[in-house]
Amino acid sequence: MKKITTLLGFFLGILSFSIAQIPEGYYYSAVGKSGTELRTALYNIIKDHTDILYSGIWNAYPNTDAKPNGKVWDIYSDVPDGTPPYEYFFSNKCSGSCTAESQCYNREHTIPKSWFNDASPMVSDLFHIYPTDGWVNSKRANYPYGEVSNPTWTSQNGSKLGPCSYPGYTLTVFEPILAYKGDLARTYFYMCVRYMNQNLGQSNTSMFQNANLQPWALNMLIEWHNADPVSQKEIDRNNVIYNTYQHNRNPFIDCPELVNLLFTADSVNAWWPTCFDWSHMDIEENVGGENSRVALFPNPAQDYFVVQSGYYPIDRVEVVDVTGRVCLRMEGSGEHQVQVDAPHLKNGCYFVKVQTGSYTEILKWIKK
Repeated sequence: MKKITTLLGFFLGILSFSIAQIPEGYYYSAVGKSGTELRTALYNIIKDHTDILYSGIWNAYPNTDAKPNGKVWDIYSDVPDGTPPYEYFFSNKCSGSCTAESQCYNREHTIPKSWFNDASPMVSDLFHIYPTDGWVNSKRANYPYGEVSNPTWTSQNGSKLGPCSYPGYTLTVFEPILAYKGDLARTYFYMCVRYMNQNLGQSNTSMFQNANLQPWALNMLIEWHNADPVSQKEIDRNNVIYNTYQHNRNPFIDCPELVNLLFTADSVNAWWPTCFDWSHMDIEENVGGENSRVALFPNPAQDYFVVQSGYYPIDRVEVVDVTGRVCLRMEGSGEHQVQVDAPHLKNGCYFVKVQTGSYTEILKWIKK
């Protein structure tokens, strides 16, 4: 029997339940999963959204994309913490083509609709359609997003067009300013999950291969996601789209840590993020029934507990408090039973994640 006494002070950055306004229970069916299993669980959560149709986008924008001053939040012209070169009222939408910046705004498919042949409901999914300056939108055209060292054209807020300098791709790309790179990365991650069974693009000018991101695009978007954290703008937009229009959410705005669980090499070993209040979870306190593969005892207890697996050897045990802080972590070494010593933990409720092979179970333990 292996005894565990290691205390890890590793704190996961999380979005609080109250700020993100995640409905209670929304992500429960995904807890404990990773990789393909997690992607499928998230897909099943967000797939049945309300399609507001392409014509409904105009009416949604005043609620989803308004700046604090009531004008259009155009990510291709905005200058955060500065003065934008121009701004639009929502009545300034394009009725035709434009010949220069600052004439009108239109609807920008951040995943160009030509990549997926204008198919529904992708063509009207608000999560990837933003209001942007019509001229900048036309300059971006159907080019992928990327990074540009030697631009052939630059917008008034610093967005750039030119050959890609990011490793793995050399053709023409469009680079938004840093303040909106994370927004767009999380938009693309959403599309990878929501349309995991669809064709989002296949040509060498697309960032996708069916519903999977091309390797260079995935690596770049992960970097953008990490460099530009979730903003209040994204949180507010996510909530409005959920509450008023599509009735589904972008999981990567609610839970930024999901990117590691789905898209990085260490996804199998990552801990599922605490992006909601764990205390609301309906978890068995005493384990060992017919539907459980893992037993935990004694429970409640003072200084230790034992985890026992009746099926596969225990690969990993993690103890997490109700705030999401990982208090204990161990790697298994082939045993079916381990003792976890925890005299240093404060009295209260904890969650124990036990991984045995491809199976993961989350148990509740009470320290008294």
